[in-house]
Amino acid sequence: MTTQIIAAVPARPFGLVRHSLVMARRSLIKTMRTPEQLLDVTLQPIIFIVLFVYLLGGAIAGSRHDYLQFLLPALLVQNVLFASAPTGVSLNTDIKTGVFDRFRSLPIGRSAPLIGGVLGDMIRFVVSIVVMIGFGYIVGFRLQTDVLSVLAACLLVMFMAFCFSWMFVLLGMVVREPGAVQGLGFVIMFPLTFGTNVLVPTNTLPGWLQAWVKVNPVADAMQAARALMVGTGPVAGPVIKTLVWSVAILAVFAPLAVRAYRRKA
Repeated sequence: MTTQIIAAVPARPFGLVRHSLVMARRSLIKTMRTPEQLLDVTLQPIIFIVLFVYLLGGAIAGSRHDYLQFLLPALLVQNVLFASAPTGVSLNTDIKTGVFDRFRSLPIGRSAPLIGGVLGDMIRFVVSIVVMIGFGYIVGFRLQTDVLSVLAACLLVMFMAFCFSWMFVLLGMVVREPGAVQGLGFVIMFPLTFGTNVLVPTNTLPGWLQAWVKVNPVADAMQAARALMVGTGPVAGPVIKTLVWSVAILAVFAPLAVRAYRRKA
């Protein structure tokens, strides 16, 4: 009679955090090895600034410089949120290629690949912010507040984009093809980002669109960014609304995304 002795392996503290950080490092390495993945967050901010400021600035504000001051903080929010969409595409691609099957065979937290993928893609947010503010300064944009307020605006936008990323993670878990994830992502993001006060003040919009803007969380984030970066309008209200909306989106979509991933196991 053979007696098998199985040694109990104690669970290490903060295991999910460590596993998620390892997965985030993998995502960063993948991005660094294929820098063309950052083309959208490096070229899109420049294209949007040039198109909107020089195409609409004179007609809307009468002064391209004044319009740039109004536009850039809102464009910053828009571009960082657009940068959150490819997270779902990347995760869906990993599922299609069988990479996640290997992750499931490892002794790691089941949600670690998702958390790590979202954390790793936050480098896209940083690049988008740096390019947007840097190019904005070249063409005449100037920050009107202090450094802490600007940093708060950037962190607020990044946190909102992190929360929005979980919507696209969920899409990546339930949609079959990466192309479909990208297409649905644009369908979601366009009314959320363009159906706002990004290009014109809210009071110039028709009544039905004003009603949408008033309940659109992205519009609150844009107003918060303007208040923190150029001192336009109140700060506390838009910031609080943005934080509340972001936490609510995270609380709804993150558990749904993790559940959808586990059902694939």
